[in-house]
Amino acid sequence: MSKTEIIAELPRLSAQELSEVQAKLDELAGDAWQGELSDDDKNALDASITAYQASPHSGSSWDDVKARIQAKLNS
Repeated sequence: MSKTEIIAELPRLSAQELSEVQAKLDELAGDAWQGELSDDDKNALDASITAYQASPHSGSSWDDVKARIQAKLNS
């Protein structure tokens, strides 16, 4: 199956299937992400770090965020 065929098939997958595909992609990519952040992205990250430092307990853990996202994908 070609990359074009795989991409064309993605919209036909269920939320559960898409979640499985994402998990496999994450597993395969590991720490291999390579990319440059834009200045806007860097500024947004800096603002997030500043907000976190000002109030480190006001946010959600990654596990909570991931659970909410997966619940939405599975509904």
